[in-house]
Amino acid sequence: MTERADVVIMGGGLAGLSLALQLRARFPSLDITVLERLRHPVPPAAHKVGESTVEIGAHYFEAILGLGQHLREGQLKKFGFRFFFSAGRRDVDQVAELGASSYLATPTYQLDRGIFENFLGQHALRSGVRFVNGARVIDLDLGDNMQHQGARHAVSYECDAGVRHISARWLIDASGRAGLIKRRLGLQESNDHDANAVWFRIASRIDVDEWSHDSSWLSRCSPPLRWLSTNHLVGEGYWVWLIPLSSGSHSVGIVADARLHPLRTMNTYERALDWMHVHQPRLAEELDTRRDQLQDFLFLRRFSYGCKQVFSAAGWALTGEAGVFLDPFYSPGSDFIAISNTFITELIAKDLAGEPVAPHARLYEQLYFSFYRSTLSLYVDQYPMFGDPEVMPVKVIWDYAYYWGVLCQLFFQQRLTDTTMLGQVRGELATTLALNTAMQSFLRAWARVSAKHNGPLMIDQAALGWFVELNRGLRDSLDDEAFRARMRATCAQLHTLAAEILERALAKHPQLDAAALRALLQGIAVEPRGELLLPRAA
Repeated sequence: MTERADVVIMGGGLAGLSLALQLRARFPSLDITVLERLRHPVPPAAHKVGESTVEIGAHYFEAILGLGQHLREGQLKKFGFRFFFSAGRRDVDQVAELGASSYLATPTYQLDRGIFENFLGQHALRSGVRFVNGARVIDLDLGDNMQHQGARHAVSYECDAGVRHISARWLIDASGRAGLIKRRLGLQESNDHDANAVWFRIASRIDVDEWSHDSSWLSRCSPPLRWLSTNHLVGEGYWVWLIPLSSGSHSVGIVADARLHPLRTMNTYERALDWMHVHQPRLAEELDTRRDQLQDFLFLRRFSYGCKQVFSAAGWALTGEAGVFLDPFYSPGSDFIAISNTFITELIAKDLAGEPVAPHARLYEQLYFSFYRSTLSLYVDQYPMFGDPEVMPVKVIWDYAYYWGVLCQLFFQQRLTDTTMLGQVRGELATTLALNTAMQSFLRAWARVSAKHNGPLMIDQAALGWFVELNRGLRDSLDDEAFRARMRATCAQLHTLAAEILERALAKHPQLDAAALRALLQGIAVEPRGELLLPRAA
């Protein structure tokens, strides 16, 4: 006997369950089945990596899926990103610190993935989604006929009841790195980002504020809760993350450029500790006292990859890590889940309305891949500058401004699938993309010659009025005219910020090749009076 569904989602992790909830909210009568290999409930803490959210992902879970109460009560509100230029140092209070001294307006969260995915599974069941856990997909058959109504894809899976068969009009691959459809169709695609990661969880809190007794340093932040940040301990070619979880555990990871820090130097817990004793000794000393609290240890070689196709007019799609994966830095994983799920939901809406799917599938895929490529440029060949206290703070401020000013605006204002509006702001999107590409190249050149002075200072993002307002403005509700004006303002602001970055770098290093960036900034001048866009201490 073959079961039937309108939509079958292979994979009931973060991507699959959130898509099921988004579809259920949009189409209350849609028949949705989710097949998840793991049995629920999954364990808290040591379940999956990817605990930190940024603005798009947090907004997706909170506002689009309506999960705000759980995020506020069951997870931790994140105190932003925080960076310590602490390579080889024990005295973190005597090195440059980049971060906000107070919370910004748009909330983000630290997710205990076990707690969150258990909640999503229960919520999906309550919402009428058929959620089958302990279900292993053993075969799939992709149909290619869009002309007839009803089912066109078939899936066989094994569960407690034995081997079952289900057919569906839409088949979604949310199986993570298993990449069921990707492997079946040969859609794997590498990219130029060669980096590795190791990570583990410790069954207690790691509080960086306990690493200092300096009252002035401790009082820099209000509230004095640095441990709630996604803390980055950075050095040349790598960064170490510290992410707290609501279960009481702490997630620790090392992400490194494979050319500068080979995986073989950190691919066991003992090797990772040895590596940290050299590169981040204060954290290593902390971990030495907690060996009995180790909950897991995992690693991934060359974790970043692309995909040749993610959306098909034949009624299948890939979301989450089943499609593309960029880098844990800046935590874009849940963002790209939100974006791909939104495109998939809209494709299914077009199909249900009897509209042609093919042109929309092509357009949405072009947009999705453009977001992927522009975000990838933030990482490729950038890791050598991560430990640079002169250049890296400028890069982070630029990257935030680009993210909040462009991609966040499209998502928060629900313009991702508004093809008319996207056409109207095409010029601004193209201009900011070109500017970002040139800026990433210029930052690499600057980092090669910078002095890398590392003093005991706080580079406070909350002291930058324009930066604070850019974050607050994400929560505005804009009509068409206001959205077009916002995109024009973003374009102008990024040009002004780029001009100031260029001016600052050339003042110290006049020999820098700035031709490409200059060409994009013709006619732009930094106003010498008033508030500068960059912090004076950077």
